[in-house]
Amino acid sequence: MEEQGSEVVLIGFWASTYCHRVELALNIKGIPYEFVEEDLSNKSDLLIQYNPVHKKVPVLVHKGKAIAESLVILEYIDDCWDNTPKLLPQDPHERAKIRFWANFYDQKVLLPSTYPIIYSEGEEREKTMAEFRELLRMFEEGIKKDFPTRKPFFNGEDLGFLDVTVAANSCMYRAFEEALALDYELNNYPAFLSWLNALKGCPVVKETLPPHDKLVAIIRKMFLKQT
Repeated sequence: MEEQGSEVVLIGFWASTYCHRVELALNIKGIPYEFVEEDLSNKSDLLIQYNPVHKKVPVLVHKGKAIAESLVILEYIDDCWDNTPKLLPQDPHERAKIRFWANFYDQKVLLPSTYPIIYSEGEEREKTMAEFRELLRMFEEGIKKDFPTRKPFFNGEDLGFLDVTVAANSCMYRAFEEALALDYELNNYPAFLSWLNALKGCPVVKETLPPHDKLVAIIRKMFLKQT
Protein backbone atom coordinates (compact mmCIF):
# COMPACT_ATOMS: atom_id res chain seq x y z
CA MET A 1 0.00 0.00 0.00
CA GLU A 2 1.20 3.47 -0.82
CA GLU A 3 2.60 5.59 1.99
CA GLN A 4 -0.20 8.15 1.65
CA GLY A 5 -2.77 5.39 1.45
CA SER A 6 -5.48 4.93 -1.17
CA GLU A 7 -9.11 5.40 -0.18
CA VAL A 8 -9.99 1.96 -1.57
CA VAL A 9 -7.54 -0.94 -1.42
CA LEU A 10 -8.18 -4.52 -2.46
CA ILE A 11 -5.86 -7.14 -0.98
CA GLY A 12 -6.10 -10.15 -3.26
CA PHE A 13 -4.57 -12.80 -5.46
CA TRP A 14 -4.71 -12.48 -9.25
CA ALA A 15 -6.10 -16.01 -9.83
CA SER A 16 -8.77 -15.97 -7.10
CA THR A 17 -12.36 -15.99 -8.35
CA TYR A 18 -13.42 -14.49 -5.03
CA CYS A 19 -11.13 -11.52 -5.67
CA HIS A 20 -12.36 -11.23 -9.26
CA ARG A 21 -15.88 -10.67 -7.91
CA VAL A 22 -14.75 -7.64 -5.96
CA GLU A 23 -12.73 -6.30 -8.89
CA LEU A 24 -15.76 -6.68 -11.15
CA ALA A 25 -18.02 -4.81 -8.73
CA LEU A 26 -15.50 -1.99 -8.35
CA ASN A 27 -15.03 -1.75 -12.11
CA ILE A 28 -18.78 -1.83 -12.79
CA LYS A 29 -19.27 1.02 -10.33
CA GLY A 30 -16.28 2.94 -11.69
CA ILE A 31 -14.57 3.03 -8.29
CA PRO A 32 -10.79 3.67 -8.38
CA TYR A 33 -8.83 1.27 -6.21
CA GLU A 34 -5.35 0.03 -5.45
CA PHE A 35 -4.75 -3.71 -5.85
CA VAL A 36 -2.25 -5.26 -3.44
CA GLU A 37 -1.12 -8.70 -4.61
CA GLU A 38 -0.92 -11.25 -1.78
CA ASP A 39 1.47 -14.21 -1.65
CA LEU A 40 -0.81 -16.93 -0.30
CA SER A 41 2.13 -19.22 0.45
CA ASN A 42 3.64 -16.56 2.70
CA LYS A 43 0.80 -14.44 4.01
CA SER A 44 1.68 -10.87 4.77
CA ASP A 45 1.31 -9.04 8.05
CA LEU A 46 -1.02 -6.70 6.18
CA LEU A 47 -3.46 -9.52 5.34
CA ILE A 48 -3.36 -10.91 8.87
CA GLN A 49 -3.89 -7.42 10.30
CA TYR A 50 -6.98 -6.77 8.20
CA ASN A 51 -8.43 -10.30 8.21
CA PRO A 52 -7.23 -11.90 11.45
CA VAL A 53 -10.12 -14.41 11.60
CA HIS A 54 -9.83 -16.21 8.24
CA LYS A 55 -6.51 -14.81 6.97
CA LYS A 56 -7.85 -15.11 3.43
CA VAL A 57 -8.34 -12.88 0.40
CA PRO A 58 -10.14 -10.84 -0.68
CA VAL A 59 -10.10 -8.02 1.82
CA LEU A 60 -11.43 -4.60 0.90
CA VAL A 61 -9.96 -1.73 2.88
CA HIS A 62 -12.05 1.43 2.62
CA LYS A 63 -10.73 4.51 4.40
CA GLY A 64 -8.74 2.24 6.70
CA LYS A 65 -11.68 -0.03 7.55
CA ALA A 66 -11.53 -3.67 6.46
CA ILE A 67 -14.33 -5.81 5.01
CA ALA A 68 -13.79 -9.53 4.36
CA GLU A 69 -15.65 -12.29 2.46
CA SER A 70 -16.47 -11.64 -1.20
CA LEU A 71 -20.29 -11.65 -1.04
CA VAL A 72 -20.22 -9.39 2.02
CA ILE A 73 -17.87 -7.06 0.16
CA LEU A 74 -20.21 -6.95 -2.86
CA GLU A 75 -23.10 -5.83 -0.67
CA TYR A 76 -20.90 -3.27 1.05
CA ILE A 77 -19.85 -1.80 -2.30
CA ASP A 78 -23.46 -1.60 -3.48
CA ASP A 79 -24.57 0.06 -0.23
CA CYS A 80 -21.63 2.39 0.16
CA TRP A 81 -21.49 3.65 -3.44
CA ASP A 82 -25.14 4.33 -4.12
CA ASN A 83 -24.61 5.09 -7.80
CA THR A 84 -25.89 3.15 -10.78
CA PRO A 85 -25.78 0.49 -11.86
CA LYS A 86 -27.04 -1.07 -8.65
CA LEU A 87 -26.01 -4.68 -8.12
CA LEU A 88 -29.03 -5.61 -6.01
CA PRO A 89 -32.66 -4.67 -6.76
CA GLN A 90 -34.73 -2.51 -4.42
CA ASP A 91 -37.54 -5.04 -3.99
CA PRO A 92 -36.90 -7.01 -0.76
CA HIS A 93 -38.18 -10.32 -2.16
CA GLU A 94 -36.04 -10.04 -5.30
CA ARG A 95 -33.02 -9.20 -3.14
CA ALA A 96 -33.71 -12.21 -0.92
CA LYS A 97 -33.94 -14.57 -3.91
CA ILE A 98 -30.68 -13.28 -5.35
CA ARG A 99 -28.93 -13.64 -1.98
CA PHE A 100 -30.27 -17.19 -1.69
CA TRP A 101 -28.94 -18.31 -5.07
CA ALA A 102 -25.62 -16.50 -4.61
CA ASN A 103 -25.10 -18.40 -1.35
CA PHE A 104 -26.26 -21.64 -2.96
CA TYR A 105 -23.73 -21.19 -5.74
CA ASP A 106 -20.97 -20.40 -3.26
CA GLN A 107 -21.70 -23.15 -0.76
CA LYS A 108 -22.99 -25.95 -3.00
CA VAL A 109 -21.87 -25.48 -6.61
CA LEU A 110 -18.57 -23.62 -6.55
CA LEU A 111 -16.62 -25.70 -4.03
CA PRO A 112 -17.76 -29.10 -5.40
CA SER A 113 -16.45 -27.97 -8.78
CA THR A 114 -12.91 -27.75 -7.45
CA TYR A 115 -11.36 -29.48 -4.47
CA PRO A 116 -13.62 -32.53 -3.90
CA ILE A 117 -13.36 -33.45 -7.58
CA ILE A 118 -9.65 -32.71 -7.88
CA TYR A 119 -8.70 -34.72 -4.81
CA SER A 120 -10.66 -37.82 -5.78
CA GLU A 121 -10.01 -40.60 -8.29
CA GLY A 122 -11.88 -43.33 -10.14
CA GLU A 123 -15.34 -44.11 -8.82
CA GLU A 124 -15.03 -41.52 -6.09
CA ARG A 125 -14.35 -38.80 -8.65
CA GLU A 126 -17.34 -39.94 -10.71
CA LYS A 127 -19.48 -39.71 -7.59
CA THR A 128 -18.31 -36.19 -6.71
CA MET A 129 -18.72 -35.10 -10.34
CA ALA A 130 -22.27 -36.52 -10.40
CA GLU A 131 -23.06 -34.59 -7.21
CA PHE A 132 -21.73 -31.41 -8.78
CA ARG A 133 -23.83 -31.91 -11.92
CA GLU A 134 -26.98 -32.44 -9.87
CA LEU A 135 -26.33 -29.27 -7.90
CA LEU A 136 -25.66 -27.39 -11.12
CA ARG A 137 -28.97 -28.69 -12.51
CA MET A 138 -30.77 -27.42 -9.40
CA PHE A 139 -29.05 -24.05 -9.73
CA GLU A 140 -29.88 -23.75 -13.43
CA GLU A 141 -33.55 -24.66 -12.92
CA GLY A 142 -33.87 -22.44 -9.87
CA ILE A 143 -32.54 -19.42 -11.73
CA LYS A 144 -34.88 -20.02 -14.67
CA LYS A 145 -37.86 -20.34 -12.32
CA ASP A 146 -37.11 -17.40 -10.04
CA PHE A 147 -35.85 -14.98 -12.70
CA PRO A 148 -37.68 -15.76 -15.98
CA THR A 149 -37.17 -12.25 -17.39
CA ARG A 150 -33.36 -12.14 -17.00
CA LYS A 151 -32.10 -11.21 -20.48
CA PRO A 152 -29.20 -11.49 -20.73
CA PHE A 153 -28.21 -10.24 -17.27
CA PHE A 154 -30.08 -9.36 -14.10
CA ASN A 155 -29.98 -5.65 -14.90
CA GLY A 156 -30.70 -6.00 -18.60
CA GLU A 157 -27.42 -5.13 -20.28
CA ASP A 158 -25.69 -4.45 -16.94
CA LEU A 159 -24.38 -7.07 -14.55
CA GLY A 160 -26.18 -7.58 -11.25
CA PHE A 161 -25.14 -9.21 -7.98
CA LEU A 162 -25.66 -12.81 -9.12
CA ASP A 163 -24.05 -12.11 -12.50
CA VAL A 164 -20.93 -10.87 -10.72
CA THR A 165 -20.95 -13.88 -8.39
CA VAL A 166 -20.99 -16.34 -11.31
CA ALA A 167 -18.98 -14.29 -13.83
CA ALA A 168 -15.90 -14.39 -11.64
CA ASN A 169 -15.88 -18.18 -12.00
CA SER A 170 -16.89 -18.29 -15.66
CA CYS A 171 -13.31 -18.54 -16.88
CA MET A 172 -12.38 -21.28 -14.41
CA TYR A 173 -14.47 -24.21 -15.66
CA ARG A 174 -12.69 -24.52 -19.00
CA ALA A 175 -9.33 -23.82 -17.36
CA PHE A 176 -9.82 -26.67 -14.88
CA GLU A 177 -11.04 -28.98 -17.66
CA GLU A 178 -7.96 -28.30 -19.78
CA ALA A 179 -5.46 -28.30 -16.92
CA LEU A 180 -6.65 -31.44 -15.15
CA ALA A 181 -8.45 -33.41 -17.90
CA LEU A 182 -11.86 -32.97 -16.29
CA ASP A 183 -15.24 -32.87 -18.02
CA TYR A 184 -18.00 -30.91 -16.33
CA GLU A 185 -20.35 -31.68 -19.26
CA LEU A 186 -21.51 -28.07 -19.32
CA ASN A 187 -23.16 -28.64 -22.70
CA ASN A 188 -25.87 -30.54 -20.80
CA TYR A 189 -26.82 -27.27 -19.07
CA PRO A 190 -27.67 -25.00 -22.01
CA ALA A 191 -29.19 -22.17 -19.96
CA PHE A 192 -26.21 -22.05 -17.61
CA LEU A 193 -23.70 -22.36 -20.46
CA SER A 194 -25.44 -19.60 -22.43
CA TRP A 195 -25.25 -17.39 -19.34
CA LEU A 196 -21.54 -18.16 -18.88
CA ASN A 197 -20.82 -17.32 -22.53
CA ALA A 198 -22.74 -14.05 -22.27
CA LEU A 199 -20.84 -13.16 -19.11
CA LYS A 200 -17.47 -13.94 -20.68
CA GLY A 201 -18.39 -11.77 -23.64
CA CYS A 202 -19.27 -8.77 -21.47
CA PRO A 203 -16.56 -6.07 -21.88
CA VAL A 204 -16.06 -5.42 -18.15
CA VAL A 205 -15.65 -9.16 -17.53
CA LYS A 206 -13.15 -9.58 -20.36
CA GLU A 207 -11.15 -6.64 -19.03
CA THR A 208 -11.14 -7.93 -15.44
CA LEU A 209 -10.60 -11.69 -15.62
CA PRO A 210 -7.13 -13.19 -16.27
CA PRO A 211 -6.13 -14.89 -19.55
CA HIS A 212 -7.10 -18.54 -20.03
CA ASP A 213 -3.54 -19.77 -20.65
CA LYS A 214 -2.29 -18.12 -17.47
CA LEU A 215 -5.03 -19.80 -15.43
CA VAL A 216 -4.33 -23.21 -16.96
CA ALA A 217 -0.66 -22.86 -16.09
CA ILE A 218 -1.21 -21.98 -12.44
CA ILE A 219 -3.87 -24.70 -11.99
CA ARG A 220 -1.42 -27.29 -13.30
CA LYS A 221 1.30 -25.94 -11.03
CA MET A 222 -0.98 -26.00 -7.96
CA PHE A 223 -2.75 -29.33 -8.45
CA LEU A 224 -1.06 -31.72 -10.87
CA LYS A 225 1.60 -32.81 -8.41
CA GLN A 226 -1.16 -33.60 -5.89
CA THR A 227 -3.48 -35.59 -8.16
